[in-house]
Amino acid sequence: MLGETRLLRDARWLGFFALILLAWALMFAMSVPSGSLSNGPGWAAALTELCSFSARQTGFWSIYAMWALMAAAMMAPTFTPALKTYEDLHHAGAGSRSGFMMLVSGYLLVWLVYALAGSSAQWLLSGYGLLTPTGASSSMWLNSGLLLLAGSYQFSKLKNSCLNRCRSPIAFYFAHWRDGPVGAFYMGLRLGVVCAGCCWALMLLAFVGGTMNLIWMGVAMVLMTLEKLPQPGNYLTEPLGYTLIFGAALIAGCAIAFTL
Repeated sequence: MLGETRLLRDARWLGFFALILLAWALMFAMSVPSGSLSNGPGWAAALTELCSFSARQTGFWSIYAMWALMAAAMMAPTFTPALKTYEDLHHAGAGSRSGFMMLVSGYLLVWLVYALAGSSAQWLLSGYGLLTPTGASSSMWLNSGLLLLAGSYQFSKLKNSCLNRCRSPIAFYFAHWRDGPVGAFYMGLRLGVVCAGCCWALMLLAFVGGTMNLIWMGVAMVLMTLEKLPQPGNYLTEPLGYTLIFGAALIAGCAIAFTL
């Protein structure tokens, strides 16, 4: 029975990490230069087309699919500590086997809703000609504004409150524990909202780095993961905020200089 339990536990984690790897693999396929997969499978060519044309040309739901994949690829890894804590509690007799995936489902549902907001913003900005086909801002003022927004939010009370909950998942579970798969789904939703409260502004920087820039995605994922950890996070949040604000001022200064 112990071996079966360990096998099931390992299978759950393998499924979780397989989901992350799949999301990154699809994002990589989408970032491949247009034409390089023209002789490949039809689905591969279709993925690359998402990055070869503007949002208005590819269509809203194609852009939403890209944002959903980006959210899964970047935010699921940051959920690992909370998920590990739930698994430990389950091993101690709380929770349920199906609660693991229900927790993940609730968490990702929040980010799928956020992806709807992100894709809507990309659709709108693209309509005004403010984005390149890869989803990067073509306006220095927009870049500066987004950096200032994200940097300032690093010092907000809401950010600090959400971070405290993310950094102590055991305290969260003690305060909001609900039994059964439905309870796990509910807790996943709450954790997703808390996570979104931490990271929504940083995720908007996709419009600075490019929504299809895998380097930016990787760096942002690492930063958001570290920020949620108690020790490195305590030394990261404020310096990151100052860095972003400095970047905003630098870009604004360049924009002013170019207009003189």
